Amino acid sequence: MDRKNLEINPLSEKYSEYIDKINLALEKELDLYSESEFIEPLKYSLEGGKRIRPIILSLAAESVGKIDDNALAAACAVEFLHMESIIHDDIIDNETMRRQKEPFHIKYGYNTSVLTGDFVLGLILSVCSRLNNPRITKDLATTAMLMSEGEMIENRLETSEDITFDDYLKVIEYKTATAFEVAARAGAIIANGSEEEIEALTQYGKNIGIAYQIRDDLLDWKNEDKLFNILIKKSADPRDVFNKMEDLLKEFSAQARAGLRKIHESDAKNNLDNLINFTSFKA
Repeated sequence: MDRKNLEINPLSEKYSEYIDKINLALEKELDLYSESEFIEPLKYSLEGGKRIRPIILSLAAESVGKIDDNALAAACAVEFLHMESIIHDDIIDNETMRRQKEPFHIKYGYNTSVLTGDFVLGLILSVCSRLNNPRITKDLATTAMLMSEGEMIENRLETSEDITFDDYLKVIEYKTATAFEVAARAGAIIANGSEEEIEALTQYGKNIGIAYQIRDDLLDWKNEDKLFNILIKKSADPRDVFNKMEDLLKEFSAQARAGLRKIHESDAKNNLDNLINFTSFKA
């Protein structure tokens, strides 16, 4: 099972109401640039995404307040950041398939890929200017830098024979979990959550993001380019690596749930909790 190429969004059944709102908001954002040279590449890049990060932002906002236009705009910014990272990651990883279609760099070429990534960062800045919330702007900027930092660390480790689980966790924290973390955190901030609620949802976002990537790597463990695969190769017994990964998955899933304990009971909180089920794995 390659999660990059799922034909059906596994979140559609439970979260279709949120996905529909997010997709509508994304369409409205792109309508602002309908005359741009980038409009068709942007639409292509957005097709088929699961929208888990903007879903988390929306649910975080709803769990402490409400989903308003600003929350949906912030959800778009988070999805744009993810979209930009996919465009560049697929180039670096030499991907040949993404969401049952050609990855961006094969469809449009390397020059357009790089330029579209730059344009998307401009989209994010534009959304942030409308939100007029320096805290969210700073968090999104930090997330973008950490995601790039994670990519650089991963590139270095791929040629190293001295990789540890701590190295692996640092990479997935930077590359993947930071986007989940900023989604949950921004949702809480924009809905005027208390500092305790903001930190609780930040903890939730970070830990569900790590668990999400660990499960992804367990499902795709045969991929030679995965750091997880390098850990397997250097291990005396690969079963030890799988057991360690499964223990880590349970640990971070539990920490994500712990983060929700300080959030009052609501349907939104239950929906955030249910998302953790998508990180479960059975060998």
